[in-house]
Amino acid sequence: MAYEFISTRKVEFSETDMAGLVHFSNYFRYMETAERDFFESLNLPLITTSPDPLQGWPRVRAECKFMAPLRFGDTIKIHLVVKAVKLRSIDYQFRIYRMQADGPAIQAGKGHLTTIFTQLAADGSLVSQELSASIRAAITEAPASVLAQKSLS
Repeated sequence: MAYEFISTRKVEFSETDMAGLVHFSNYFRYMETAERDFFESLNLPLITTSPDPLQGWPRVRAECKFMAPLRFGDTIKIHLVVKAVKLRSIDYQFRIYRMQADGPAIQAGKGHLTTIFTQLAADGSLVSQELSASIRAAITEAPASVLAQKSLS
C-alpha cells in the first residue's frame, strides 16, 4: 500500500508571469500533476469514462501556502503524502521544492487537497461513492513521521 509519491518536473515558460515567476495558480496544477502521477504509479484510474458511469475526484478543499518563488526552468519536486483515507474521500498534503545543483532543496510551497470520489448521475449531479476495494488496497494513510517531515529526504 502506498502513502507517498514524488513527482519531478521543470517549470515551463507558459507557467510564469512577465517577471519570470510562476503564477500562484500553477502551484495547484503541480499538486494535481503529482496526484495524477501517484494514481498512474498504482495503476489506478483517476477518471473513469467507460464503461458508464463517469467517475472521478472533484476537489472540495484546496489550499496552498507560498514560501519561495519558482521561476522558468527551475526543476521542482512535488511530494505528495496521503494525510487521510476516509469512506468517500482522500486528503493529501503536498510540499513543493525547488531543486538546487549546489545545495539543499528549497521549499517553495505547502498545500492540501481534499478530493471526493464521485459518480456522475443521470441528472448531471455528482453523487459521492464509497472508495472501492482496489483503491483501499492501493492507498493508505501516511505515518505521522512522514507527514511531519520538513525537508525532502
